[in-house]
Amino acid sequence: MAGEKGLVLLDFWVSPFGQRVRIALAEKGLPYEYAEEDLMAGKSDRLLRANPVHKKIPVLLHDGRAVNESLIILQYLEEAFPDAPALLPSDPYARAQARFWADYVDKKAQARAEMLDILKTLDGALGDKPFFGGEKFGFVDAAFAPFTAWFHSYERYGEFSLPEVAPKIAAWAKRCGERESVAKSLYSPDKVYDFIGLLKKKYGIE
Repeated sequence: MAGEKGLVLLDFWVSPFGQRVRIALAEKGLPYEYAEEDLMAGKSDRLLRANPVHKKIPVLLHDGRAVNESLIILQYLEEAFPDAPALLPSDPYARAQARFWADYVDKKAQARAEMLDILKTLDGALGDKPFFGGEKFGFVDAAFAPFTAWFHSYERYGEFSLPEVAPKIAAWAKRCGERESVAKSLYSPDKVYDFIGLLKKKYGIE
């Protein structure tokens, strides 16, 4: 990695954690090289060198130096590129709130009952605002938006309707999907559903 210049993102196409980094880079207008990791075939030496502790994507290389963990990458981009459009608000309290809700999204549970509770909690946190940060697409939106491509799978496997459980989140997901940064970073819900089905078949999960 020594000698590499600029921004390089080590990622896997369907990863919502990598997608949030792609969204942030697009929102900030930062050019970067995308390096797809074929995780189904194994982890590359490049990835293992870049992230020797967790050995997972996404990894952002900035002039050859690795930054790991998606939310940490988003915060790094805020600090490393102060002249780019900000995702975090300037007010310290508002910044703390944004970090809290982004962290909450990261700690989501997989069980159906807990997922429904989490969606309802986020629905309440969003309230009548167009975005989590208010009128402007921000840090929490970038962190949570990638999961909108998974909502269809959550609904089918969990047997619930998002508009009924969390109508404000459903409307927010539609607004996010209309943003160029999100639309270009995410894959279709059907493709995500097919990928999950492939994993279930591969690992014998019913």
